[in-house]
Amino acid sequence: MGKLQQFEITFDNSKVMYSPGESITGTVSVKVGQSLPCKAIKVNCNGFCGITTKVNDTAWTLEEQYFNSTVSVSDKGTLKQGEHTFPFKFLIPATAPTSFEGNYGKIIYRVRAFIETPRFAKDYNIEKAFYLLSLLNLNEVPDIWGTCLSEVTQQFTYMLVKTGTVVLKAQTDMKGYTPGQIIQVTAKIHNQSGKNTGNMAASLVQRVTYETKRPTHDLRNIADVEGGAVKAGKEVEWKEQIIIPPLPQSSLAGCDLIKIEYYVKVSLKSPDVMLTLPIHIGNVSLDKKLHPSKKAAHSSSDAAEVTPGANSDSSTSATTLTLPPRPAPKPAPRPTPRPRVSSHNSPSAPPADYRLGAEGGAPVNDGFPNKRQSQLVSPNAFSYAPGLFFPQNQPPSGPGTAASGSTGATAPYPTEHAASSAPTALILPPEYDTSAYPQEAPPSYDESCNT
Repeated sequence: MGKLQQFEITFDNSKVMYSPGESITGTVSVKVGQSLPCKAIKVNCNGFCGITTKVNDTAWTLEEQYFNSTVSVSDKGTLKQGEHTFPFKFLIPATAPTSFEGNYGKIIYRVRAFIETPRFAKDYNIEKAFYLLSLLNLNEVPDIWGTCLSEVTQQFTYMLVKTGTVVLKAQTDMKGYTPGQIIQVTAKIHNQSGKNTGNMAASLVQRVTYETKRPTHDLRNIADVEGGAVKAGKEVEWKEQIIIPPLPQSSLAGCDLIKIEYYVKVSLKSPDVMLTLPIHIGNVSLDKKLHPSKKAAHSSSDAAEVTPGANSDSSTSATTLTLPPRPAPKPAPRPTPRPRVSSHNSPSAPPADYRLGAEGGAPVNDGFPNKRQSQLVSPNAFSYAPGLFFPQNQPPSGPGTAASGSTGATAPYPTEHAASSAPTALILPPEYDTSAYPQEAPPSYDESCNT
């Protein structure tokens, strides 16, 4: 190199893989055999994407730049003979996409160093690439849980004559994988024709789309597996495994020029039946603990463990708060006692404020709403008193007796300020001389109540 014997870029800790948002540090080493005048020594760090319509062409049709930073590590002067080192540091943007190299485009990150010499002298430059990895966490991909299922029905034709149909169903055990994991492929083939099919096959396919004026699609089979044929009129279930090799991730977040997709293709060689099962390939594998249904089940089980006690407390407190206190039992109403009278006075009708049925009886003779009923008591409760008559198995003797169907003795009384339309029956004392009762006078009311 003449005066310049060594010119190189070194990253700290010999690191070549970085992440978005990380700092990249290193040094530029220069060794000259003799003094070398220079205007400046600059270091540049940039990242961009370039695509083309020709295979392995570097004359980019479209470019997309992500960042471009330049620092000057040495001003105008002369590099003396010997070795010189110049440190540098750059910050990688957090939105930069993952590095990628394809047949029709690339995402490139690099550090370049320049030695600018005076006029008519030779300039020197060097560059060193580094790689950026933006991790794709499959757990954050929408609709990633569950299996991927597809079905297709194809007419089976032989010698231009339709002989039946072939039904192909296939599914994968998951929708997202990481390199090193195994794709479990299950296919069901129902041959409803009279001819045997060709061999079954499954392939992991990478599809890269370069967004030029007329988009370019680059398809590549990553892995292939093959099975047997299906006889006429038979239904077969075929299971196979595909190991995922190291591959770029499905999503290049931050890049608008390159799109990467993966899918599993399941097909029959004859007839031409084929279906695709889209999948995602990332860097962080799916965690079953983060599955929405399992998280909901786990939270519900935790709630179930805590709820019984809480429910019992809440129900107890609710019962305590909502139910009114039970009122104290009221004592049974006591009947108003009758005034005690002497033996020379006959008992009168019940007072107007006397509560009917206070002794447990029921009012009778509903046919006389304007007349009061006497107490319904047993004739044997007390002895006879003047003015009272208790018929015992005796027929009524006059119109003043109780109505038919009534029980017990009655003493009808007219209402106030109204004349009774029926004649009032006279209640006479018993005739002792003709009755079977003793000839001596009966006991008084007071005596009968005290016995």
